[in-house]
Amino acid sequence: MRTTAPTSTLYLSAPEMAELVRRKGVHTCIAGIADYLRDDFLRWPQFDKSARVASHSPDGVIELMPIADATTYSFKYVNGHPRNTLRGLSTVMAFGVLADVATGTPQLLSELTLTTALRTAAMSALAARALARPDSRVMALIGNGAQSEFQALAFQHLLGITALRLFDTDPAATAKLVANLGGTGLQVTVCASAAEAARGADIVTTITADKTNATIVTPAMVAPGMHINAVGGDCPGKTELHADVLRQGAVFVEYAPQTRLEGDIQQLPADFAVTELWEVLAGRQPGRSHAAQVTVFDSVGFALEDFSALRFMRDAALELGVGERIALVPALTDPKNLFAVLRQPAAAPRMPAPALGAVA
Repeated sequence: MRTTAPTSTLYLSAPEMAELVRRKGVHTCIAGIADYLRDDFLRWPQFDKSARVASHSPDGVIELMPIADATTYSFKYVNGHPRNTLRGLSTVMAFGVLADVATGTPQLLSELTLTTALRTAAMSALAARALARPDSRVMALIGNGAQSEFQALAFQHLLGITALRLFDTDPAATAKLVANLGGTGLQVTVCASAAEAARGADIVTTITADKTNATIVTPAMVAPGMHINAVGGDCPGKTELHADVLRQGAVFVEYAPQTRLEGDIQQLPADFAVTELWEVLAGRQPGRSHAAQVTVFDSVGFALEDFSALRFMRDAALELGVGERIALVPALTDPKNLFAVLRQPAAAPRMPAPALGAVA
């Protein structure tokens, strides 16, 4: 890592983030992010919170997710375009920033596509440790796309899940997941329907991508004592659970003002009772009250989770010496003379990237 002026910004590109995760290990990163999440959720009242700002189109959504405490500000830019896979693009793409509240200086600019998958899995596992039965060993994983491996590994290593029951409307997605989980020790069963996958499961995780009011889980699929980890419903007009599933048990959310707009509870009246997860983690509200209770984590993703994930990745990058320093803002001899940067000698030109198909 190059030594530069204090105003330089640490930059973690997608390849550098992949290197970081390989060196730390997927399990270690998920567990580390879960620890940072817990620490930050326990500081919940210290954060300046708001629901994310979303720009919707027929093809998807682009969102900005800001949050800050007294010292650090962060935001995430993220999209959700389910049809992107037909174009060879990811459904979700993201990047984020950590900045110093006292000066506004951007300290970290980072990819968040891979990191979002890790933090979503870590958040699911953190919630399940508080809400699922401790003896849970079998999980149904409905939706086997880009985030499914991360969910599977998080629940294996943080909750002790030993068996997975898989279903996706796209058999190729399930085959991909089965191949990627080879050698993990997980017992994997491929199912012909969501109902078959849920049969006998202690935990049901739904992580589907279609932007539609779907009913992936129906009341008939819910067994006493089940924990439902509903991850895919994350914007207005997008749900995964039948409304009566939500009425069967206790519902927990990240940030109620956002979840009422975007989560599965958007189907229910505005006064439907939910509990914010931070209150459970802090011991202010109960989680699961008895073994036969049905619990639902209506997860939409909240800015605090990206704040925690960015902090973890920054600390890991500094530990490992991963990333580079970039001049994201001008370095000024006289901070009142911005125009002076136009009088400085021109920087050396960068070599253009080789054309597609050219020999480097």
